[in-house]
Amino acid sequence: MDEFDIDKIDEVIHGRVRLGIMAYLSGAGSADFNGLKAKLQATDGNLSAHLRKLEDAGFVAIDKSFVDRKPLTRVSITDSGRGAFRRYLDAMAALVEGREG
Repeated sequence: MDEFDIDKIDEVIHGRVRLGIMAYLSGAGSADFNGLKAKLQATDGNLSAHLRKLEDAGFVAIDKSFVDRKPLTRVSITDSGRGAFRRYLDAMAALVEGREG
């Protein structure tokens, strides 16, 4: 198992909530904050903290606006985030299959 390299796992993505965000957005492209919160069964504060970490890494973009005088936060995956998520999945598959990723 000389190929096993834990350093290939992206720590920004690897957390359960951040992985859920990336997995959901990879299919949906974008989502509103409350929709993500419901899908991930997260609290406002928990989701905000994880989104901030993904945003700081350039993996998601956050757009805040108002709709009918109510705040709306939309989150979308960036091209960089899509690539990072793909590399993350490849690295996980390589580790599970015991090959180099």
